[in-house]
Amino acid sequence: MVEVARSLRQRQTTAEAILWNQFRRKQRGYKVRRQQPIGPFVVDFYVSQARLIIEIDGPIHQHTVERDRQRQSLLEQLGLTVLRFSNQDVEMDLESVLMAVDQVALSPDPSPSAGEGRRI
Repeated sequence: MVEVARSLRQRQTTAEAILWNQFRRKQRGYKVRRQQPIGPFVVDFYVSQARLIIEIDGPIHQHTVERDRQRQSLLEQLGLTVLRFSNQDVEMDLESVLMAVDQVALSPDPSPSAGEGRRI
C-alpha cells in the first residue's frame, strides 16, 4: 500500500493539489497526511488527531457509488469520520471546503455515530 500511496502522490488531481497546498502550510491547527494508507485503502487526506478522512471525488466516482459507500462504511466501522467533496467543490468554493474540514478537525469529538458519514 505504501507504494500505491507514493504513486498516487505523484499523480494527484488538480483539486487534490489545490487542497494540499492549503494543508501543507500547517497553519490550520492540525496536521494532514495525503494519500495515507489505512487498512486495505489509500485515502486522499487524513487528519490523525481527529480520526478524519477527507476524500475528493472526481468524475470516476459517478460510476463507483456502491463501492465508495461500502469503503466508507468499513472506514467508519474503524471509528473514522469521512468527509467527501467533489473536485468542483474544491476548485470553485475552496473556503467552504476548508471551513467544513476545520469544523470537524478542530471539534473536541469529531467522530459521528457508526454509519453516519458526512457529505458536504
